[in-house]
This record gives sequence, structure tokens and C-alpha cells, in this order.
Amino acid sequence: MRALAVPKGDADGIKDRLNRRRQLDLDWKPGRRGDLVLLPLKGENPFTEFQVVEADLYPQDRHRPPQERIAERLDLPNELKRLLPEKYERLGHVIVLRLPEPLLPFRAEIAEEYAKVLKARTVLLEKGIIQGVERRPDVELLYGTETETTHSESGIFYCLDPTKVMFSSGNFDEKLRMASLDCRGETVVDMFAGIGYFTMPLAAKAGAEKVIACEINPEAIGFLRKNIELNHVANRVNVFEGDNRDLPGEGFADRVVMGYVNVTWQFLPKAFSLVKKGGIIHYQDTFSIDRIPDGIVENLRDGSGGRPFEILGIREVKAYAPSISHMVADIRVL
Repeated sequence: MRALAVPKGDADGIKDRLNRRRQLDLDWKPGRRGDLVLLPLKGENPFTEFQVVEADLYPQDRHRPPQERIAERLDLPNELKRLLPEKYERLGHVIVLRLPEPLLPFRAEIAEEYAKVLKARTVLLEKGIIQGVERRPDVELLYGTETETTHSESGIFYCLDPTKVMFSSGNFDEKLRMASLDCRGETVVDMFAGIGYFTMPLAAKAGAEKVIACEINPEAIGFLRKNIELNHVANRVNVFEGDNRDLPGEGFADRVVMGYVNVTWQFLPKAFSLVKKGGIIHYQDTFSIDRIPDGIVENLRDGSGGRPFEILGIREVKAYAPSISHMVADIRVL
């Protein structure tokens, strides 16, 4: 049986993500080999930092999706049970749910059963999209009291409170990509650091010599500082508190990361001013699918201040809304 060998500390997060990708083979039980957890794998390995091995695993005696077990425990009409969400976001011991309108009157009892079946201590309802320059979430506490949690992804630890700061698992592949870069000797500016979504992989995994993490939200700054200590990168990361457009200096960054959406184009002039000749900008933004790649190129030309550049690549981070994609463009400034 093919299995993904994952360190014990990363196993829960990777298992959850394999399951969401429909690549966790649910017919087999995970195994153990020393300090590694062996996760039964279907298809290609999406997490290339972990090794695929052959393992003797035991078949599942009985497996049903969590939604089936949750539905069985709830006293709801069958037509409502069919609306129970299959997808959810797990951040440490916290579950974040989206519920369709007909289920909202029953959200408290639904949350309790999700917590029990999924062995979570806290359940939040995601009410709206994250908005505003400080990227504050719109959530409702449905079950439990412990909202501060520590979430692990690929050996990186993120302390956060999802009632106060955002965390998007949809950026997981992009965080992995940042971790896989060779940034040895580089000075990197993370213009929208948040709690360290990209700062931590760049400093802890990619080997950046110095990361300047810019953040305007005081709540996020508090968690950013905790995560710097948690991941032992205090010697590599400097925090700049406030609007990144006030960051002093020009032409000193080898790399600029722009992990933001919707209005990221407004910050392109600052990014171009920070990066040195030959440096790279990772520009993220949202675009209507009929404006890709023309809209990306147009924004870059408008924001470059006349500096020449070349586009090294464009890829989708994730779907954002109907007919809208969250994209990232890698730019080398010439």
C-alpha cells in the first residue's frame, strides 16, 4: 500500500488536506513507523516535501464520512440533513463552518455534533467574507470557549485566534511554494505579513537571511510576534508595524511578497520601489477570468513606475468567487 510518511506533528493537518483533495484512501487505516505517521495515499503526491513509501496497512473495519455520523446524531428532517456541509476548515482544535440559510436556526446543535465527531474543542460559524485593510474575520462562536489555537502546516506553527485574525487554508500550496524557494542570502519584504503566513515559510524553510514582515492590524502583529518565537526565527525576522507604504528605504529587497487580494494593485508602486534590479516580486490579486493575463499585465505596467520587468510565471492560487480567480504573478524587475 502506498503511504505518505509524515512527521507526527504534521500528520493531522496533512491528513485533513489529503482528505479534502480526495487523496486520502479511506479504506485503509493510517500506520506508524517510528516517529512517522503513514497516511494511505491515492494518486500523485501533492506534498513533495514528504516521502511516499510502501507500507503494510490495516483495512478500515467501518468507515463513514463525518457528515453521515453527524446527521445520524441530529434530530433534523432528512432534507435539512442533506444540507450539512462536507467541507470545513480545521485550525488546531477549532473548526470553522459555513452553513446554508436553512440550517442557521439549528446552528448551535449542529456545531456541538461537529465538535464531538471531529474531536474539536471550538466551532465557529463563518458569516461573511474577510474585509477591510486589517482583514478581520466575520465569525460567530457556536460551541466552546477556547478560540486561540495553534495550527501546524508542514512543520510551521501558527498561533492565532480565528475570531480576531484571518487564516486561509486555501493558500496552502502557495505557502508550500514559498517554503521551497532558495532564498539564502536574500532580504525579503513581506508586505502583508498577517500572522506570518508567508514570513514563517520564507524564514524557517526557504532560508531567507532577513524577512521584513509588514502588518497594520495590531491583533495580527501580536500573533506574528508569537509565531516568530514559536518557529525560532527571531534572528531572521524584523516586524514593521503599520502601513507598508511607510516602510523606509528603496531598492534594497531581493524579493517582495504581496500576499493580499482585491486591491493589491494599489501597492505595486511601493513594491517596485523596494525591490532591487534583478529582484523578484510575487504579486497576488483577484481577477475576473476574462482579464487573465491582460489585467495582470495592465496592473503591473501601471504600477511599475516605468521600471522594466519580465513575467516569470502566472498561476492560480485558488478560486475566489464565481468567474473570479485569486492569481499570483512572479515578476523579475530588470
